[in-house]
Amino acid sequence: MPINHDTKFLDDLPQNCAVQFLERVEASANREAFRFPRGEAWESVTWRQAGDRVRRLAAGLISLGLEPEQRVGIAASTRYEWILADLAVMCAGGATTTVYPSTGAEDTAYIVGDSGSVIVFAEDETQLAKLRDHRADLPALAKVISFDPALADDDWVLSLEQLSELGDAHLAATPDAVEVVARSIAPDHLATLIYTSGTTGKPKGVRTLHKAWVFEGEAIKAQGILDEDDLQFLWLPMAHSFGKVLLSTQLACGFATAIDGRVDKIVENLGIVKPTFMGAAPRIFEKAHARIVTMQAAEGGAKEKIFKRAFEVGAKVDELRLAGKSVPLPLKLQHGLFDKLVFSKVRDRFGGRVKFFISGSAALNAEIAAWFHAAGILILEGYGMTENAAGATVNHPDAYKLGTVGQPFPGTEVRIGDGGEVQLKGPHIMAGYHNRDEATAEALTADGWLRTGDKGELDSDGFLKITGRIKELFKTSGGKYIAPPALEAKFKALCPYVSQFMVFGAERNFVSALITLDPDAIAGWAAENGKAGTDYTALVNDEAVQSMVAGYVDLLNAQLNRWETVKKWKLLDHDLTIESGELTPSLKVKRNIVEANNKELIASFYG
Repeated sequence: MPINHDTKFLDDLPQNCAVQFLERVEASANREAFRFPRGEAWESVTWRQAGDRVRRLAAGLISLGLEPEQRVGIAASTRYEWILADLAVMCAGGATTTVYPSTGAEDTAYIVGDSGSVIVFAEDETQLAKLRDHRADLPALAKVISFDPALADDDWVLSLEQLSELGDAHLAATPDAVEVVARSIAPDHLATLIYTSGTTGKPKGVRTLHKAWVFEGEAIKAQGILDEDDLQFLWLPMAHSFGKVLLSTQLACGFATAIDGRVDKIVENLGIVKPTFMGAAPRIFEKAHARIVTMQAAEGGAKEKIFKRAFEVGAKVDELRLAGKSVPLPLKLQHGLFDKLVFSKVRDRFGGRVKFFISGSAALNAEIAAWFHAAGILILEGYGMTENAAGATVNHPDAYKLGTVGQPFPGTEVRIGDGGEVQLKGPHIMAGYHNRDEATAEALTADGWLRTGDKGELDSDGFLKITGRIKELFKTSGGKYIAPPALEAKFKALCPYVSQFMVFGAERNFVSALITLDPDAIAGWAAENGKAGTDYTALVNDEAVQSMVAGYVDLLNAQLNRWETVKKWKLLDHDLTIESGELTPSLKVKRNIVEANNKELIASFYG
């Protein structure tokens, strides 16, 4: 079935996110809306229960004097309370300002101050302390609402329940206060300020309007791939546009969402929740692939041979099916056997009910996507950025091409501009950068197209392929262009022990690389090779580990053009983390930071 390009849905969009939510509560009142962990168990709430909670909180914000489009910050990890706060802010006519919980005190204060936030929801003592330390610099910040009731001080800091009680009093006097405010919000009113976690300079606040989020959710609903009977597992940072767009999609489609932002619990939670779909960054799929492959290799013997043969057969079957050819009966029978012996067990690791995963925020390696596909797990890669409310193109379950990011959303325009740059246009494009007119002018063309900074190409069927980041492309001193993401993705598909692989060589005479290993994967290797208990730093300096990694670099080089081959490399003594500032909260590498931190090491490759 071809993807639906019908844009009739644009004629009947909800007026704003608040109305969209209230309409969903009315339409799906008794259906499950959210579930979330409470201790060792999961608690579930209906749309009506969530709606009542949001209504009380929104009325509380109104009673505190929140005015239309005034900013309210949320400094918290992904959890049910984050979503309640966000929905309450929008239902009260305000605009959510997102702050990653990993953001340092100085940048948190900058974001709260630059946005002009008058209220901030703070998750815990850690987030509250950042605000207290800079309170003198934040004169506009009138109140802090803490998710931890123990932090309330009856002055500057209120608890969620205290805010709800204020709301109760306001609703007692004005029962329709929230509905009146919701109906007054125009599509062009500010809904969200999301600050991009840039690698240089202060973060920029992206001004996203109500109509952008409404469009995103309704455009996905129009594809007919998700409905009320689906169940999402949501772990993505809600401070990131990818997390936010999945909330917009939930409001449009009405499915339930299980929420737990703890990254180390993802695989365990998938087995418990058994979702029908999940959005994730490519790193999650890379780690899952590496874990399964290395565990099977540790089994050895007949089991490993069956495992490898299964994926060989799966790849052949996929090749035929994707080419529109029939699968010969003997091969079909083999595939059916391996599906029972191998592929079903792989699917069970993810709960056994996944219809598809959605991959975004960075490039997904096509070989890893093909490996999952062979096991009967479809990963639909999409494309977008914070500046266009996260979604611009996506593959469809009935119309997809591995290695592409799919076709444009209905209502979204995509063109290839000068230098091969992907440019976007549609209702979801940002209103600009907050307080940054010059940066806004650079990002938007005179005729209203968003310059993405990504290189890409459209095929004859309208599928977009991202070929690199314009600023990340570099030229060697020999005049050859190198696309780091392509090389890095190839290595990650080859080496199951790698965490990050970063290539360098701008204006140099050859390509070099910095490599980090996945702590869990290399610990497993150590246990299998008589080195159990050896710490990470010792392992990366171990001759056997160095030799093992060298073998994978050789495999990579065998697939590359001569000028692309990695001549020198080094294993770093630590993996990159969000806490170290070398990864964004969506698990993308801050290349400039890594390069600056290892400037002398990289220079030594060429000395």
